[in-house]
Amino acid sequence: MRHSAPCHSWFSLRLFSQEVIDKWKDCCSATEPSNGGPSYYFSPTKVADWFAQSIMVVITEIRKNPQRGMPRIEKVERNGTVTTVLLTVGSSRLLYDIIPVVSFKGWPAVAQNWLTENHFWDGKITEEEAISGFYLVPSCSPVGVPENEWRLAFSRSEVQLKKCISVPLIQAFQACKAVISRLLSRPKAISLYHLRTLMLWACDRLPSSYLFQEENAAHFLLGLIDDLSHCLVNKSCPNYFLPQCNMFEHLSDETAMLLARKLSSVRADPSGHLETAIEHAKAANKLAQELRTRAAAAVALQSSQGDGMSMESKYKDNHLAKKIQQLVTENQGKSISVFLNPDDVTRPHFRIDDKFF
Repeated sequence: MRHSAPCHSWFSLRLFSQEVIDKWKDCCSATEPSNGGPSYYFSPTKVADWFAQSIMVVITEIRKNPQRGMPRIEKVERNGTVTTVLLTVGSSRLLYDIIPVVSFKGWPAVAQNWLTENHFWDGKITEEEAISGFYLVPSCSPVGVPENEWRLAFSRSEVQLKKCISVPLIQAFQACKAVISRLLSRPKAISLYHLRTLMLWACDRLPSSYLFQEENAAHFLLGLIDDLSHCLVNKSCPNYFLPQCNMFEHLSDETAMLLARKLSSVRADPSGHLETAIEHAKAANKLAQELRTRAAAAVALQSSQGDGMSMESKYKDNHLAKKIQQLVTENQGKSISVFLNPDDVTRPHFRIDDKFF
């Protein structure tokens, strides 16, 4: 890896065999020749292009040869390095943002200092579980080179650490997310990852006995709002795994103060903003239910007109939809993903944390 902005890196193929380099050369950018030959760096933009094209090949094949019981692909859209896929399963609709990553075992040298410090998860999970691996995701820093720069992501570790976070703090995080997601959506500068980072820092800072008291959930909500306000005013939000990486460093003074003022209105009336968020969620759920009812009626009408769909295939559609809904309901707060196997599209595969179903 090559030194770059904090929490970012270039990824060189120099240590790989010539066979590997030849295989992935089209997804690389070459720098000036040194020591007799060019240096190839894995390009996040080219990898994202290749990945999106590969998804389209699979989707085109599925559309050409639809199979009973498989989700219907409604829409495929490219958003930068992210490919968004909208699926319909029975009366349910599923939206997936798919992104290519480079997966590594072990732990990056740049984050070694994090392991030497005391953390809230000490004694609750093993160090091997906490540092089971990391990713490079195609995301450039504000001052980096988009064609070459990747961002380090510690999603595997976050999934493990989430198991050690108290329920009251998780509840406060969900409430804070509901309150600020709409209010701070413009200008686009704050993401749920920033809020999750503050929650992890709070876990390290506050006593465990205090964090697990249910009556403190409201205090945790106010604390998260205060922490975020402090970060905005100071334009400082250290990455939990790489504190030397300030995730708000690129914010302009105007943007930071605008978001801080919006957040101060939430802090002045948190219950009122939370009630508004709940009402919006209820309205969205009601609309979604109406859409599902209409979709189910349309399917029933189509079936009554003799579209040839057997009772067995309709059962498979409904069974898959119910399975997905059950997985989401029974595993709230867990990481749920879908494995797409282009060689066998007849079987859905789900991953919950580190287990496959």
